[in-house]
This record gives sequence, C-alpha cells and structure tokens, in this order.
Amino acid sequence: MKKIQILLIEDNRLLRDGISSMLKKQLDMNVIASIGNGENILSLMSKLKPDILLLDLGLRNQNSLQVVKLSKQNHPDTKIIVMDLIPLQTDILEFVQAGVSGFILKDASISEFFKTIRAVNEGEEILPPHLTGSLFSQIVEHAINGSNHALIQESVSMTKREKQVIALIADGFSNKEIAQNLHLSTYTIKSHVHNILEKLALNTRVQIAKHAHFSNM
Repeated sequence: MKKIQILLIEDNRLLRDGISSMLKKQLDMNVIASIGNGENILSLMSKLKPDILLLDLGLRNQNSLQVVKLSKQNHPDTKIIVMDLIPLQTDILEFVQAGVSGFILKDASISEFFKTIRAVNEGEEILPPHLTGSLFSQIVEHAINGSNHALIQESVSMTKREKQVIALIADGFSNKEIAQNLHLSTYTIKSHVHNILEKLALNTRVQIAKHAHFSNM
C-alpha cells in the first residue's frame, strides 16, 4: 500500500504532536515531517515531495496564505489542506483561490479528519461540513471558476442592519428583544436572522454568537 506522504505545519506544539501521533497510527498515512512554522517550507517540499501539506491557517509568525501561494507555485502537485477553528468567509475564498483543496475544523471528529485527508488525496475538494450545500458553498464554487472577487465578497457581506442583529444576538438578546431594541417587527428580525444564517452558512443563533465573538464583529 502506498502511503499518503504528509507534511504538517502547526505552530502549537501540543496540537502538532497530537496530530502527528494520530496520523502515524494510520496504515495509509506517513508524516514525513512536522514543523512549527513555514520558514523552510519550500526547501522541505523540494526535498520530501509530500502528497499533502497540512497547514494551520493562523500561523503566528507566518502568513499562511502566502505559504499556500508559494507552495502551489513551486509544487503544484502537492495538495493543501488548511486547519482552523472557525474560518471566516473571506479566508475560505482567499485560500480556495490560492489553491487549497480542503479545510479541517479543529473541532472536527477524528474520523472526519482522516476522511478529509483521504478524500483530498484522491482529488476531491472539501469545504467545512457546515458549508456543504449552502449559499456560501455556491459562492466559493463561483470563486474557483474565476468570478470577480470583489463581487463575491459583496454578496456575502453583512448589511448595517444585519451587523446590528449579530451584535445583539452575541449579547444574548432574543428576537423579540432585538425587535424592541431596533424598533422593528419580530417577523423582520426573524428574516434578518435567516439571511445571516444563510450568508454565514450556519445553523443556529448560538453559532452566530460564537462567530461574532471569534471574528470580533
């Protein structure tokens, strides 16, 4: 059996060691190197020729997007998967356009983690599970096909009113309370919440609040 050759870049040592240990236990996977940043990435890739580059989206001392771009320019055959807690829409668009083939959420199950690696190695493109079939996944598909980036960003950007609703949801307000605060009907607020969920490719108000806190909206 030919093993999937994986180069891991993760600057959190605990996560790096844990991920590396998990991958090494898979019969069809081999971690050829695991490093804490992208300093020597191109030379390592030239030397090791990995099938998969598993990359932390939020490297502290490196621009992960730049690492992706340089890697794809110099080693186009290596498939790239980025890992993040809750990637923002703009991040997903930029990384997909730069050549990333898959995303793994850091709270994904172990089986989802392995499944994504195997699927990407076989040539599939994998978005975070909560985006599948959503409006945003269609927007990303347009991005891959070369649609205007500014127009795509505009289509998923929040209106001023939607940002107000997000902020109030993050503060724990109910739809009725938000309606009273903004002097709107509860029906109108429900409509805004529906649009926000669709744009962010989320399912619940709790996820909206979590997204707001992580993205500092």
